Amino acid sequence: MFCPECGSTDKKMIDNICIDCFLKDFHMITVPDTIEVEICSHCNGKLEKGKWKDIEIPQEEIIYRALENNIQINDLVEDDEIELEIVQMRGTIAECYVEIIGKVYGKSLEESHDVNVRLNKTVCPNCSKRNSGYYEAVIQFRADKREIDSQEFETADEIVLNTLDKLFDKDKLAYLVQIAKPKEGHDYYIGSYKSSKKVVRALQEEFGGIIKESPRLISEDKSTGKGLYRIWISLRIPKFRVGDFIKYDDKNGEITYISGSKVQCVELTNHKPFSIQWKNYESIELIKNKEDIEKTNIISKSPSLIQILDPSTYEVVDLKMTKELEGLNIGDDVYIIKIENQIYILAKKL
Repeated sequence: MFCPECGSTDKKMIDNICIDCFLKDFHMITVPDTIEVEICSHCNGKLEKGKWKDIEIPQEEIIYRALENNIQINDLVEDDEIELEIVQMRGTIAECYVEIIGKVYGKSLEESHDVNVRLNKTVCPNCSKRNSGYYEAVIQFRADKREIDSQEFETADEIVLNTLDKLFDKDKLAYLVQIAKPKEGHDYYIGSYKSSKKVVRALQEEFGGIIKESPRLISEDKSTGKGLYRIWISLRIPKFRVGDFIKYDDKNGEITYISGSKVQCVELTNHKPFSIQWKNYESIELIKNKEDIEKTNIISKSPSLIQILDPSTYEVVDLKMTKELEGLNIGDDVYIIKIENQIYILAKKL
């Protein structure tokens, strides 16, 4: 057979022409001269098939991905290596260079293309909401029958910001719009209701307390006729704190730990631990604060009694010796709490 284009009779034939004539007009890759990419000017998100993707990636990475996604390699190409380069930026247009090295029917080929990537900048829906102050939920941080102290406010603010920061990669509405500071507490305005629920659980894990939700109708969707709601989430932290003293089920206890599920205490009479679930919160009575703890010392000790000096009256007080107190010695300093004319030596000592 001979090649009808060059007349050659001694070369491999491809589709009725010789391989050299075939490869002369062969393209290893197909790529548009200009690629249009719609990106968000705030977060660099890219609109692709009606969905915003690749949030918070560098602009160069957006350009390289646009090139990769628009290059089509011919099925006949083997051992291909592609090099991409951004030659220069002209405003929102990236002038790029694409080179491929590969083999077709055993012959090594090189091919290059000049491509422009045009970045059409707009604002994605999430950034539009954020910039407009959009929010779906308000967390109301309050305390039951007491004031919240400055350290608790500082800790709560830190938990809110850190939790939202961790959630932002998966939820772009996980942002804090503002912190309102009425006298009774802090109000956290949060873009995402879904993330606000995780934030309030993180607060509850730190402070304990009771969570309640109350939706409020703010408007109506004209297209569907359905109501549009914002959610107010109340976290009321307990009237007591770690180190305070409570009464529950005829037990007097010192609070040693508070979590989102329970209150952990140590019974004052025998120093044995016990816990209370939050569903029983209303049955807990606060009887003393940690500020009421006093310090005194051991002045006498016998197998059955231990004597201390009342720091208020300077009277000698006899207390029943228990196993937990056996390690104390005359002259030791100890912490005590007075409850209903009864003095208890606490489990901790200097």
